[in-house]
Amino acid sequence: MGILVVGVRFKKAGKIYYFDPDGQQLAQYDGVIVETTRGVEYGEVVAGPHEVEEKEMVAPLKKVIRKATDADKQQLSINREKERKAYLVGLEKIAAHKLPMKLINVEQTFDGNKIIFYFTADGRIDFRELVKDLASVFRIRIELRQIGVRDEAKMVGGLGCCGRELCCSAWLSDFVSVSIRMAKEQNLSLNPAKISGICGRLMCCLKYENECYEHAREEMPEIGTCVLTPDGEGRVIGVNIIKNGVSVELKESKTIKEYQTGEITPKNSLVSDSSKSNKECHIQLDGESV
Repeated sequence: MGILVVGVRFKKAGKIYYFDPDGQQLAQYDGVIVETTRGVEYGEVVAGPHEVEEKEMVAPLKKVIRKATDADKQQLSINREKERKAYLVGLEKIAAHKLPMKLINVEQTFDGNKIIFYFTADGRIDFRELVKDLASVFRIRIELRQIGVRDEAKMVGGLGCCGRELCCSAWLSDFVSVSIRMAKEQNLSLNPAKISGICGRLMCCLKYENECYEHAREEMPEIGTCVLTPDGEGRVIGVNIIKNGVSVELKESKTIKEYQTGEITPKNSLVSDSSKSNKECHIQLDGESV
């Protein structure tokens, strides 16, 4: 039996967290006030009431406190203005303390009990004096959180080499594992400038079609395989997954021709099948002769 939940998101392209609607009539895009590990927060319902299996729940399910009111939305706007001012103060204090860190973003919890400063740096930073200085200004709890370059790109946003908004800041809620092998699998240029995003890491979109490329490559011969073509025997020297074709260097003429995968047959498989057939035939003949 499933548990009735609603999916709530706290920031654009952020993770979705489940909460108990507690009998309240909630729909997609409704604002809600919920209690989180950071305190009371304002979120938006992105997945209306639905049931999920109990085994999918990774933490105790908290209840939605209430549906957001006009006053709550007004308070959210006030908090956003406070965040902008806190950002400017943070820049000033970092410069005053001469710390080698870059301030990326500032968030204030909805209940106003804590301000979080997100920053990047090349190594560990001793910011204890900075925290004391900021606490004396805002007189609430201060938290400084160091993030990576991918999180920086997600927060700041921008345009990718495709000309569209960054996937991580537009809709990608979780970062996926990306490897250089994926670029090789898709026959892409291994030039770092062409396969890296503005964060300097491999582009997340390398992952999107990789599974299709892997599946397609399983159906194609490997480079160096000896094959039989309509023009005779040859050796595979290249593959084109997009066109479902292969480049073959013919043994006799030493010319290179393009073929569809359905037009060629791996030579080794023919030998193997032939040997298997002869073996089966031999066994059958022996059986008859006994």
